[in-house]
Amino acid sequence: MSVDHYENFPVASILCPPALRPAVTSIYWYARTADDLADEGDVPVEQRLADLAQYRSDLHAAAGDRRGSGRWAGVFTPLAATLAQHALPLQLLEDLLDAFELDLHQPRHADRDSLLAYCRCSANPIGRLLLHLYGVHEAGALRQSDAICTALQLINFWQDVSVDLPRGRLYLPLADCERHGLDAQALLASASARADARRCAPLVAELAAWTRAMMTDGADLVHHLPGRLGWELRLVVQGGLRILDKVEALQGGVFTQRPKLHAWNGPRLLWRAINM
Repeated sequence: MSVDHYENFPVASILCPPALRPAVTSIYWYARTADDLADEGDVPVEQRLADLAQYRSDLHAAAGDRRGSGRWAGVFTPLAATLAQHALPLQLLEDLLDAFELDLHQPRHADRDSLLAYCRCSANPIGRLLLHLYGVHEAGALRQSDAICTALQLINFWQDVSVDLPRGRLYLPLADCERHGLDAQALLASASARADARRCAPLVAELAAWTRAMMTDGADLVHHLPGRLGWELRLVVQGGLRILDKVEALQGGVFTQRPKLHAWNGPRLLWRAINM
């Protein structure tokens, strides 16, 4: 599918069975649009929260085969079909909205437990929704999926430090910052963050190692999923790990630049995926 946002992962790629591509696409655009409502542009927080409340109301309308506001018909018309055809767990879609609302109320996290609780709503539902589409419901698979999705979310946070700080968002756990002698308020001033980039390197290295261990814990899931899904997940995992490589190489440099995947990373990702 055509995606007009930079993503670290394939969306409804050729590895996705054609019968499931409309469902995967509808879930992507539901999540992507809600994320944009919470994050994009210069809209006041109160308006963002009101828009997310209306978005939630339209979700309930779509789930109940009722007419919504019509503001996001391009999102909810296909999502309603997916909900009806695949009996998606509505709570997982609600969890995503809970995360976006939390982002507006709480743009930073006291410790890793708080950050993980956020990821349980912001990231893990996506993996569980995709496993649901493929008929995978085993507890072990869900646990491994959660580990992968949380790791991907954390990788995105470490990747986006230089983007989030000017927006007043700091996803580095405050307890970890304090333990490394870093003042969160000072980091939120972009000039100070640039000046302290070298001092931040040990913190970035520690958080990257924690995230890599989490991804490794879930990665065996690729060997227990059917056909194309297993291969697509291999590429997703390796894409996340490659971004993590770049984060670790930049060290404190992530405070001033955002590492990205490029086309020339493709052969390395494919080789790593084959050899998992």
